Amino acid sequence: MKNKLLILLSLLVTGALVGCSQGKQHRVIKLGHGLDVNHSVHKAMVKMGEDLEEISGGELTLEIYPSQQLGTERECLELLQIGSLDMTKVSVGVLENFAPKLRVLGLPFLFRDKEHCFKVLDGPIGQQLLNEGEKYWLKGLGYYDAGSRSFYTMTKPVNTPEDLNGMKIRVMESVTAMDMVRNFGGSPTPISWGELYTALQQGVVDGAENNPPSFYLSRHYEVCKYYSLDEHTMLPDVLVAGTQLWESLSEQQRKWLSEAVNRSVSYQRKLWAESEKEALEAVQAAGVEVIRPDKEPFAEKVAPIFEAYKEDAEMNQLIESIKNTR
Repeated sequence: MKNKLLILLSLLVTGALVGCSQGKQHRVIKLGHGLDVNHSVHKAMVKMGEDLEEISGGELTLEIYPSQQLGTERECLELLQIGSLDMTKVSVGVLENFAPKLRVLGLPFLFRDKEHCFKVLDGPIGQQLLNEGEKYWLKGLGYYDAGSRSFYTMTKPVNTPEDLNGMKIRVMESVTAMDMVRNFGGSPTPISWGELYTALQQGVVDGAENNPPSFYLSRHYEVCKYYSLDEHTMLPDVLVAGTQLWESLSEQQRKWLSEAVNRSVSYQRKLWAESEKEALEAVQAAGVEVIRPDKEPFAEKVAPIFEAYKEDAEMNQLIESIKNTR
């Protein structure tokens, strides 16, 4: 906690000094996130920083704070809202607590496949959802690929939804994720990402759900020896800027930042495809049993969630538009 306070104080002090050197405007954009430096997201952010400095001729530079140095995803979003941090990367599952319409992207088995997912995210629907956060002082800039989320467990494999009955499963602070686990018969347990390894070790939860690179890089495979690829959600990560940052930038600076973000997104998606394959191979080599269950029974179990969401006319239209995207 002391280290976080010192870093935050440093952010405020350096932010106050921006533009004072030699009369030339120079803006350092502070970006905090919760992932390991070996993760494809962090590597893509490093490239974003390099591209931003090149595109802007050194007028804009990026300073990255990885591995929850500045707090959890929720805490980073709160820092953006008060202007103490400029940018972050969060899962849509966390962002939905700040911009409720985004919870549609967390609906299980919403997308037919990865191609369908990207068409939605990179099209008008995706842009509409990125804009949803602005009224909450959060400016969505782009979507990183976070693959498909699946269950991993400690004591028994998950071959069918019934295998989850009574199991305590760690989820993000997401109403949609919690509803999903309940429909499978499990007990959803929100725990921060940084505390999950210990929670698994101590038996606070019986398992969790996430994508292959996160399962591998977190070393959760050391505790959980079963990984069931039901691929229930394709929940993207989102690059978010605080509206205080965005409104302080000139039109030209916004274009530079958007260009750097777009290059970063393309680069990250390529890295992600490679990291998924490497992660699955690595956890299997470490003794994890990778299971590929029939997905249909899982999809049937969560159908009631869709019906509940469709009671909201606006949400129903959004779901239909996503399903009809070709």
